[in-house]
Amino acid sequence: MRRAALIASVLFSMPLGARAADGGSAPFAIAHASSQPPVPGGTQRFAGQVRIDPLFQPKAPSRLSGGLVTFEPGARTAWHNHPLGQTLIVSSGRGWIQAWGDERQEIAAGDVVSIPAGVKHWHGATSTSGMTHIAPQEALDSKNVNWREQVTDEQYRKP
Repeated sequence: MRRAALIASVLFSMPLGARAADGGSAPFAIAHASSQPPVPGGTQRFAGQVRIDPLFQPKAPSRLSGGLVTFEPGARTAWHNHPLGQTLIVSSGRGWIQAWGDERQEIAAGDVVSIPAGVKHWHGATSTSGMTHIAPQEALDSKNVNWREQVTDEQYRKP
């Protein structure tokens, strides 16, 4: 857990092209939690109870966006890939991740998963434990994900 908190604090303290503050008006923007309402994960892209808390959107020249995604037990993404890859920082609970054609792997609080560009995969909670992760990702031509078909119950349960 400490590792995930450290990585998250380093990631979110990175400058986004801002100049140093010199006592004048702040050269950065603060998105307060109350200004970013959570949204439910849609049934086209997720199965089960999923909540997405948007954290930040890209501001040019950056292509980086991020969200905090919470999966209730049994919830998961559909199969998908990312044109520039994805990083998952598991902040609580236990989950599963699987690349197309590979075996499912367990992930837990404190784990950091690096998913290469173009790799078809899914991730979500285990059947008995919820899971929350921070998901920073970059966009290519304004697109950060390519959604595919749903993960079947058989695929989800298969180790």
